[in-house]
Amino acid sequence: MIATIRAWLKKKVLSTAQKRRIHSLEKAIGLRINRPDLYLKALRHRSLIAEKNLPDSESYEQLEFIGDAVLDLVVSDMIYKRYPAATEGFMTKLRSQLVKGEMLAHIARDLELHDYIELGERVRNQGIERIDSVLADCFEAVAGAVYLDQGYDRVQDLISRLYERLVEMDTLVSSQDNYKSMLLETVQAKKLPAPVYRIVNETGPGHDKRFYVEVAVGEKVMGSGRGKNKKKAEQFAAKQALQNLKETR
Repeated sequence: MIATIRAWLKKKVLSTAQKRRIHSLEKAIGLRINRPDLYLKALRHRSLIAEKNLPDSESYEQLEFIGDAVLDLVVSDMIYKRYPAATEGFMTKLRSQLVKGEMLAHIARDLELHDYIELGERVRNQGIERIDSVLADCFEAVAGAVYLDQGYDRVQDLISRLYERLVEMDTLVSSQDNYKSMLLETVQAKKLPAPVYRIVNETGPGHDKRFYVEVAVGEKVMGSGRGKNKKKAEQFAAKQALQNLKETR
């Protein structure tokens, strides 16, 4: 057993198959890989560890731990810069949506990480590499590998590029009624009156109406919006009000 472990740890020359995997992964993440061993580890399932009688630290779980922390920091920074008037409560809720398992699995599928995950012989052809939790863990592990291999700036750039391309953040915020919640939390933090929404106009036939809404904070109209229903119009009005509050700080 000890001889097997030592041979594994000392092995530096990549096989032809490993070289192909690393080269393909470089294209997928858009980065030149300096330490292939980190990425092979980041995509090595526990089933392979058990099969080869290797230390637990040789699966993706160790790098997943690092990647989880890195991802939280990068996403927090993205939210802070995108929504500078946001409250702590809003930012925490949004971050939880952006780093939850389903979201990370979605990003991992776009990178086709399922094609890179290395499984033990006994569990192959069972679809384990396509399970959301496994894909999410492997994406975090890859983020951890990039951080250790390239440093924070590179992993920040990678994660930011992926979220910008694959996640409609404003749509996510709007769909969860968060602009209104964010505006309410913001005016409360500033000790201002609660926002008041009112419909100022309705146009179109009954089956295709457009609602026009204004939102006032105290006596001042801070934003306006329109939408196919009152809720959407209020969301757009709240979004504009937040922007105006930011500019008048």
